Amino acid sequence: MENNFTDMPIEEFRESGKNLIDWIADYIKEIEKYPPLSQVKPGEILSRIPEQPPQTGEDIEKIISSIDRILIDGITHWNHPGFMAYFNSTSSMPGVLAEMLSAAFNANGMLWKTSPAFTELEKAMMNWFRQMVGLPENYWGIIYDTASTSSMHAIASAREQLNLNIREKGMSGRTDLPKLRLYCSEQAHSSIEKGAVTLGIGLEGVRKISVNEKYEMNAQELEAAIKSDISKGIKPFCVVATVGTTSTTSIDPVREISEVCKKYNLWLHIDAAYAGVTAMIPDMKWITDAWDEADSIVINPHKWMFTPMDLSIYFTRKPEILKRAFSLVPEYLKTKVDDEVENLMDYGIQLGRRFRSLKLWFIIRYFGVDGLAERIKHHIEMAQEFANWVDEEKFFERMAPVPFSTVCFRYNPGNKSEEELNRLNEKLLEDINASGKIFLSHTKLNGKFTLRLTIGSIRHERRHVVEAWELIKKMVHKQS
Repeated sequence: MENNFTDMPIEEFRESGKNLIDWIADYIKEIEKYPPLSQVKPGEILSRIPEQPPQTGEDIEKIISSIDRILIDGITHWNHPGFMAYFNSTSSMPGVLAEMLSAAFNANGMLWKTSPAFTELEKAMMNWFRQMVGLPENYWGIIYDTASTSSMHAIASAREQLNLNIREKGMSGRTDLPKLRLYCSEQAHSSIEKGAVTLGIGLEGVRKISVNEKYEMNAQELEAAIKSDISKGIKPFCVVATVGTTSTTSIDPVREISEVCKKYNLWLHIDAAYAGVTAMIPDMKWITDAWDEADSIVINPHKWMFTPMDLSIYFTRKPEILKRAFSLVPEYLKTKVDDEVENLMDYGIQLGRRFRSLKLWFIIRYFGVDGLAERIKHHIEMAQEFANWVDEEKFFERMAPVPFSTVCFRYNPGNKSEEELNRLNEKLLEDINASGKIFLSHTKLNGKFTLRLTIGSIRHERRHVVEAWELIKKMVHKQS
């Protein structure tokens, strides 16, 4: 009797694959029937899953059917046009197809030899994307998973540039190392601090610079902080400027910051994870002022270029320093062509690498640069219209400028203390999200509870923005 130790039969895969594609197509087509924010209670989905794994295999159609029975209630639908929270990452259909192909290839691009097409397509896509956002040819690019990883590699490169033998000797127990200092604004993403923690810089090694009324870093204060630290024997080594901060999407004055960095020989990293893709719009080229002065830049196509999670692009003018920080080649990974090719494992902490560049290849080719730019520009226009509605409404106020597609605002009926206003707006947010129609997030600006609405889904139409505004006003009237 022949043992059945093989994979799923091809014909069974073909049939079930078609059924799953149909399920995905129907899911996207009918996505508005779901609440964008999952309404389940903690542990509810877990309770539906058997505690023990099956001893014998189950039919694939039964597995697919359990998506609706077990999982769907616990999904927060990032592809839903009512999802207007955080930065609303959405996946386009070409990107979904590319993700499937990546899984089928199951290529590990650690070495050029382990899949030449992997390395060379990634190199080509970095060249395409570099041109799309207008960076000069001296920028070299690589794909990581998220901006947290990209920024961590930037900080590691900045540290390596100091030539303190940290790669060889580490940092612990050394008396010959100065205290290192990294600078960012009060509005910088928490991933910068996480990167500093990971690399042994520590939270105390991060100095946050205050912002102006537009939530932009104060470059004069930055220089004063650097001078102060130097006088105390602290070693400045890196500055992170943000183009599109998480709370308000503010834009730090990159040119002024770059002048400070040049003066003190500091690594300049630009976090443009959210807003960087807007540089492909001709009218938005102004955001790239002084980008060519940066040592490194991160942009995330999975935030606002309709790319399935995850895909973060890291550009640097100094790939040799990145390689110096991370390259470590054991004998079993050496090949005869190492002197002729780039082995991407040399440029980061990861050895295994997913074939993420396929997603860019499919998406850029399907929509074209103009098609992508037009969609993103339309999102900005809709956000500007929403901001105007807020400005014109008597009992609402806008809390920050709107340079991109995120609007910060709050309900303010007047004659209320800040504490009362915070409670009112927190309750308003709870009511909005419990409606099952839209999902918003929040931040706090100068201690004020602030609602955030972000437009950036490939499925966002003007009607969705109108419906969101009408719902918000309806919820306010319920409170009154």
